[in-house]
Amino acid sequence: MVTGSMHLVEVGSTRVLLDCGMVQGKREDSRRRNDRFPFPTDQIDAVLISHSHIDHCGNLPTLVRHGYTGPIYCTSATRDLLAVMLRDSAKIQEEDAAHLNILRQYAEPWVEPLYTQVDVDQTLDQCVPVRYHTDQVISPSMRCQFLPAGHVLGSAMLHLTLKGSKGERRLTFTGDLGRRGMPMLQPSDPIPPADVLVSESTYGNRTHEQVSRTIEKLHATIRTTYDRGGKVLIPAFSLGRIQLIIHYIDLAIRQGHIPDMPIYVDSPLAADVAGVYRDHPECLTAEMRADRESGHGLFGEGRVRYIRKFEESVEVSRRPGPYILLAASGMCDAGRIVHHLKMHVDDPRCTVVLVSYQAPGTTGRRLLEPGPKVRIAGKDWNKWIDVVHLDGFSGHADREDFLAYLTPLIGKIGKIRLIHGEREQADALSETLRNLGFPDVGVPEPGEKVVIDW
Repeated sequence: MVTGSMHLVEVGSTRVLLDCGMVQGKREDSRRRNDRFPFPTDQIDAVLISHSHIDHCGNLPTLVRHGYTGPIYCTSATRDLLAVMLRDSAKIQEEDAAHLNILRQYAEPWVEPLYTQVDVDQTLDQCVPVRYHTDQVISPSMRCQFLPAGHVLGSAMLHLTLKGSKGERRLTFTGDLGRRGMPMLQPSDPIPPADVLVSESTYGNRTHEQVSRTIEKLHATIRTTYDRGGKVLIPAFSLGRIQLIIHYIDLAIRQGHIPDMPIYVDSPLAADVAGVYRDHPECLTAEMRADRESGHGLFGEGRVRYIRKFEESVEVSRRPGPYILLAASGMCDAGRIVHHLKMHVDDPRCTVVLVSYQAPGTTGRRLLEPGPKVRIAGKDWNKWIDVVHLDGFSGHADREDFLAYLTPLIGKIGKIRLIHGEREQADALSETLRNLGFPDVGVPEPGEKVVIDW
């Protein structure tokens, strides 16, 4: 189950949510958890959103549906991505409810979607864009700065200044931190000192493969597949990962590392996300801004072709000759990648390149497992396609990144609470930080409170 990030900050009578993420997992359990809030929604004064991944923002329309009418603060790029991501999520909710009602032969009570497009529209109306590095007054007892986090377009750390009767205290919430040295986005700001630091810990005990090494493997895989006349299928998530892979592939063609061939992005959602990247050059590196001006990479109108209509997707899957195709979803359980896999999984000339973690029980994990067959969409297929797993493209900070970000803060942080990571990762990072000299590091349980001393 993917946790939904959500944290409540209380200062006097002011109550503010940091993120409002959707829990993703088994249908009944995730629906129950997403539809219930551990507080009265009409008593929340404001919501601050770190970034636009669904596990950090995906339950905003439910909050609004339950009566929240206040402001939702986020960066301008995040607001534009919320429009894309939440509308796609609402479409999924509505289609899932319709499918269940058909299976139940419309027996009453009808299954209602968690939220609808109407709820999303209202949510977007409540969004208030905030500039990076600008004080945003939330209430007389709270103000906040949004600081670049380098994770996805528009992502931010939230640095809160809290005012009480005995002075001011500070709280920093990292959201999700990006890796150092990645090519697309402005890098993360230094984490500011604070009385309490609430930090993600997704890869707190893991070191990613060097990106340069992963890129070399990608180049070799593409060259080999091209030489035998096959197609390269790359399942990837539509926000963040697809854009990064397009950048590296287009750059490799321009530099002569791989043959020139068509690049198809078979994802209406990724096409919409690319438009938001185009609209927010202030979040991009100089290299990416140059690509934007010249029409290269994910902004290209020639080599990179975005596919919106399903009929065109089917036509491309039947097209002869080598090409590179990227499509959602990243774990191969849904989206258009499924029909491309069914078309090519028994073609030994082709390769599927998995560029993200593959959870147990997913089609992507079954592709990685040894054996002559693989189950896709309820049917067993001959697995004659080459399967390559490249695990170095993560957009999350790893152990070395955390050490680089946090070591300068020794003596400048009161309490650290590690969240948004599997227990093993969070516990390992907690021990590492205590050994570095941070005196108060913990891994809170859901619902646990942290008191800031005044």
